[in-house]
Amino acid sequence: MVLKIELLAKGRHLRSQFHCGKESLDRYIRQQASQDLKRRVATVFVLIDAPDSNILAYYTLSSYTVDIGVLNDDFAKHLPRYPRLPTTLLGRLAVDNSAKGKGFGELMLVDALKKSLEVSRQIASLAVIAEALDEEALGFYLKYGFLQFQQDPMKLYLPMQSIAELF
Repeated sequence: MVLKIELLAKGRHLRSQFHCGKESLDRYIRQQASQDLKRRVATVFVLIDAPDSNILAYYTLSSYTVDIGVLNDDFAKHLPRYPRLPTTLLGRLAVDNSAKGKGFGELMLVDALKKSLEVSRQIASLAVIAEALDEEALGFYLKYGFLQFQQDPMKLYLPMQSIAELF
């Protein structure tokens, strides 16, 4: 068996058994993810242990914009004063209960950051944005260097420059 991260394929990946314990994340992968792919509002990447097609973890990426006023001053002072600035949204990241404790959350985060950095070289993005559903998720993102928005501490960002330094 081989761990693989690939784009969600409606007929190939088994989504019905995915259960991470967060109803909104479970419902998304089962009912909404393929529609978002089809409509091009998000890309959905899944982790499988090939040739098995059960989803062990997943994340989504999409384009996003952010108001410069919500970024911390040290970061924002070097940015142009456009009303909205381009970013990448890490909209969802979830690990199936059967796969927890194996480092798959970190694996998926690193893959999402790497893909975001690569794309930012062709389509501008100054940071990756994430929204924590709860305190556990907040702690996860903070552990990896994400910064909290001033007005909404459950919303976080990691500057693309920091991501570039990781790789």
